Amino acid sequence: MYRRTFLTSLAALGVAAKPLFAQAATAPAAPAPAAAAPAKTWPIAPQFYPTEVEVKPDLAVGSIIVVSDKFFLYHIIAPGKAMRYGVAVGRAELQFRGQATVARKVEWPSWKPTPEMVKRSPGHYAKYAETGMAGGPGNPLGARAMYLYQNGHDTGIRIHGTVEPSSIGHAVSNGCLRMVNDHVMALYKVVELGTPVTVY
Repeated sequence: MYRRTFLTSLAALGVAAKPLFAQAATAPAAPAPAAAAPAKTWPIAPQFYPTEVEVKPDLAVGSIIVVSDKFFLYHIIAPGKAMRYGVAVGRAELQFRGQATVARKVEWPSWKPTPEMVKRSPGHYAKYAETGMAGGPGNPLGARAMYLYQNGHDTGIRIHGTVEPSSIGHAVSNGCLRMVNDHVMALYKVVELGTPVTVY
């Protein structure tokens, strides 16, 4: 897809947004039952909550599009419709750009820093260089990870959960695309192996 065509398509991405939580937000206040659980909240700005939005109908259903400078990930769910999520992206010098494919999916993935990460920040990563870290609630990759490949080769970039949800909406990672654990779990369920991903 040519960049100009894509950017033209993006013009409608923010139009007619329909937040998943709008009904709860606009409904008249009513006393909650004593046993009712509080509404789910995350330490992120409201625009980064999962939101159904209208998009140009020529965007491929099932594909994922990331607009890094807006910190949004779009999963195209039907012609003209997408689920939009907030993400954290790589720091300026580490941001991934281009096209890739989801070639691997892992629940509660293990993690090991790349040699580049260890070299950049040995004080933080060197202790994990040999053995890495087992999957679990304290793992930097969070609850789910989708591994991005190009031409059959691992890019080292993942769409994954995070133990730092407040990082969503910021350029702070080593290149990966972070999501709130609840959000990446929802996305993981509906994304198939072979899904094309374009990061702008």
